[in-house]
Amino acid sequence: MFTHKHIWNVSYPIFLSLLAQNVINVTDTAFLGRIGEVELGASALGGLIYICAFTIAFGFSAGSQILIARRNGEKAFDSIGPVMMQGIFFLFGMAILLFLLIRLFGAPLMHLMVSSEMILEATVEFLDIRIFGLFFAFLNVMFRAFFVGITRTRVLTVNALLMAVTNVVLDYVLIFGHAGFPAMGLKGAAIASVIAEAVSILFFVLYARFTLDTKKYGLNRIHAIDFHLLRRILSISVFMMLQYFISMSTFLFFFIVVEHIGQRELAVANIVRSIYIVLFIPVNALSTTANSLVSNAIGAGAVDKVTGIIKRIAGLSFAIMAVCAAVFCLVPEAILSIYTNSPALIADSVPSIYTISGAMLICAVGSVVFNGVSGTGNTRTALLLEVITLVFYCVYVYIIGMKLKMPVHICFTSEVIYFGSLCLLSALYMKKGKWRNKKI
Repeated sequence: MFTHKHIWNVSYPIFLSLLAQNVINVTDTAFLGRIGEVELGASALGGLIYICAFTIAFGFSAGSQILIARRNGEKAFDSIGPVMMQGIFFLFGMAILLFLLIRLFGAPLMHLMVSSEMILEATVEFLDIRIFGLFFAFLNVMFRAFFVGITRTRVLTVNALLMAVTNVVLDYVLIFGHAGFPAMGLKGAAIASVIAEAVSILFFVLYARFTLDTKKYGLNRIHAIDFHLLRRILSISVFMMLQYFISMSTFLFFFIVVEHIGQRELAVANIVRSIYIVLFIPVNALSTTANSLVSNAIGAGAVDKVTGIIKRIAGLSFAIMAVCAAVFCLVPEAILSIYTNSPALIADSVPSIYTISGAMLICAVGSVVFNGVSGTGNTRTALLLEVITLVFYCVYVYIIGMKLKMPVHICFTSEVIYFGSLCLLSALYMKKGKWRNKKI
């Protein structure tokens, strides 16, 4: 039903959009890596707290995307707009709530977790500005869910490139102090990211207003809050919201453990995390495609094609990641020099590059299969699989990091535990689980 060409046509705009979006992460880390290790560590911890909040919105949009894709597959196009509008109402309210919670409790929470006073102060300073981006990012993900759900993904590329260019320019101007602006360092990175997200949502709004067939998708009328439809969306999304939040919270737990090992180790972990996210981009794009195509196939009545779709996408994901991992392992110093000009920091980071490169080969398959489970609409099951996996992950990280104080590259072997377990559990569910007749 879906050939490699079709999979690629859906995936590559998502890939390009994710690549451009992650320029924000790469440029922040690269610029701050030339300021100091404290700034690197603070941006890592503050950024992860922000992402933990963001993943709640991303989980809701992922559930909405499944519903949009199902309606698209059923050709019930006029039912898609209401789903998107209810999502926008809900997520804007969530952005207000989470903004207030982080403002009130973010600093006391970090004080309990972070051992270094310098890193603590810098993290709070970064986060106080960065959380303004929630208002833009939460709406952004609903537009992304809409366009991915209807498989019209090329607009994501243009949007993300615009956001990336905005962030790179502003990072250069605000972090180091150019074009008449003062050098703001860590604060400058936070301001640049917020403005880039604002530019992104402005582009989406204008694009939707002037290019979409609003009548076809039911966007030509004002929608009141529909609690019945919202409950239906949440019946799918709530488990994905919990899943993404718990998953990212455990990644924050990983960084808290590393921070207790040492300041240098935290700086290494942040640089390697940035590289890890870049490596994850093609996997993420193909996983998102798997989620959408599985839901579209079920909506079109082609349930028997689902397993084949997942296998085809997983094979493509593994092949791409094998090439990427080989390149990163061949020239790790050259890759690391993008992020820092410190020879000692580069040398200390090389072993972790080898570790995450190996882990990504397992991730390439595991992430696609897991997103196939979510694409069936069985998000409760996906949450259960995630929780089981993360229990093993957290225990492993706590033992090797907090108790044994192992080097960072050994701590990163936790990614092998995570994706290996997730892949196995997801594959078993797709083979034996009751997902074929799921109605959403």
